[in-house]
Amino acid sequence: VHTEVGQLGSALNRMLDRIAGALSARHASETRVRQFVSDASHELRTPLAAIRGYTELAQRKRDDLPADVAHAVSRVESEAQRMTTLVEDMLLLARLDEGRPLERAQVDMSQLVVDAVSDAHATGPDHVWSLDLPEEPVLLVGDHARLHQALANLLGNARTHTPAGTSVVTSLSVLPDGDVQLTVADDGPGIPAKLQPEVFERFARGDSSRSRRMGSTGLGLAIVAAVIRAHGGRVGLLKAAGATEVVVKLPRGGFHVTHSAEQ
Repeated sequence: VHTEVGQLGSALNRMLDRIAGALSARHASETRVRQFVSDASHELRTPLAAIRGYTELAQRKRDDLPADVAHAVSRVESEAQRMTTLVEDMLLLARLDEGRPLERAQVDMSQLVVDAVSDAHATGPDHVWSLDLPEEPVLLVGDHARLHQALANLLGNARTHTPAGTSVVTSLSVLPDGDVQLTVADDGPGIPAKLQPEVFERFARGDSSRSRRMGSTGLGLAIVAAVIRAHGGRVGLLKAAGATEVVVKLPRGGFHVTHSAEQ
């Protein structure tokens, strides 16, 4: 112990113990935070539902209310809806953090993409939406609702952060290794270089004022990343200079799925 090697070994052991202790404390802290977020989200649902109910009731008599009161009620309703969306997003992320199992069923990704882009066109008619799909349906095993939400978030993000007239192309393909690749690309202004490393982090927003005005919670891309990870996939930015292209790669479930496969 008194030799230089022995002293070095003792110092390394003490350092490793401190690192292990710090990591354990950090894990415990993160667990407490996630539990708090989950519990708070659950508890907020009930009062928010009550607020929305009362505002909807008041809106039925909007014509009988003074103009300033009617405006105030309208603002309460819109903010309650925005907060409800935030709470639901936080609750979904908490569930994914807890590793709750997803549904496992055959998903027709081609039809899912068509439906999601159709919804995006209805929501953002000032954008130019287009598809690039293979001739044969692309099938995989996964959770249809969560995958649809992930794609809807990607399309909503493209709509929120680009001006009217922007072209958004959604592509779907099967890679040589069998993985499914989903790409959402737009020719908008792109993502500033300083924001690119954190674009999939929670509450990451580029233009805060525009994002809030468009109803963004700052959790959309974080949910995309969490959903794709839960499916064993990967998501990232292929390029973001003068445009934005988000690429998602998903396994097909570990086995080949055909039209005749049982769910």
